[in-house]
Amino acid sequence: MPMDISITPSSLQMKTAEGCTEICLPAEVRLVPSSSRGLQYVAGDGLHLRLQARADFSTKLTSMFNQSSQAQDCCTFYCQSCGEVLIRDRKLLRVLPLPAENWGALVGEWCCHPDPFANKPLHPRENDCFIGDSFFLVNLRSDMWQPGPRVAPVETHCLSSENHFKLKPKANTNVICKRCKVMLGETVSSETIKFYITEMIIQPSERKFPIIPRSQFVQSIIAQCLVELSSARSTFRFSIQGHDGKAYILLWLLNSDSLVIESLGSSRSVKKFPLLEDISKADSSSAGNAVKVLYQPCIKSRNEK
Repeated sequence: MPMDISITPSSLQMKTAEGCTEICLPAEVRLVPSSSRGLQYVAGDGLHLRLQARADFSTKLTSMFNQSSQAQDCCTFYCQSCGEVLIRDRKLLRVLPLPAENWGALVGEWCCHPDPFANKPLHPRENDCFIGDSFFLVNLRSDMWQPGPRVAPVETHCLSSENHFKLKPKANTNVICKRCKVMLGETVSSETIKFYITEMIIQPSERKFPIIPRSQFVQSIIAQCLVELSSARSTFRFSIQGHDGKAYILLWLLNSDSLVIESLGSSRSVKKFPLLEDISKADSSSAGNAVKVLYQPCIKSRNEK
């Protein structure tokens, strides 16, 4: 049907014989009307056009663990899935980044003598938190350990009230949330635990546990990882693997400064874009940072090569 489209810096208006629909943009986003081009209607998909947009806020993603603000503060470690407190009021004196996970394989190219770092793992001290590409390393003091009730100590240990997760050092090295049974990480040594960044939240102790939809949290963490790794290592192609080493998806990072705007809180849009599942609850238009990727799924024996 005939349609008139009007564009202003703050809105996009579509008029038809049946009525008028106006999409208002968030206050921090403005359009450049004169930049409009490529207007077309795609059957089954909707209206497409390209516009230049200007955002007043930074689209740069912040680090997952701000070292300057978190060091010296008391932090509480939570299970992201259920909010269970894992470590309460831990004072972190040092928050340090770890080298790349495969750095040991390159030592031979750096040194003309035997590997000086052989058999010298980087383990955190009592008030340290070491940050890897996809995990945190945290020290567990020996005085925290207590045998689990009614279970032989060699089979199962349960940490004290400060640490609410179960550990089975003899059977396997997995660390399981006591409440929701999600795998939080694994043991590295008798005093060191590796927590996966997709399974936990670290907050200053004075703050409350933030309730974030699971899929939104995982997507934001992976997006931050992609941006930080691409910036640090100038690589833009990634493989996301499970704990078994199996590749589940291949990603190629295209843009890290994209902006996603959801207007009107349309339920149809939410069904199409799980990333926006929380935005439908908002009273007005919302804008969020996003990364743009090409992907190839590797499940069900697809794209094995």
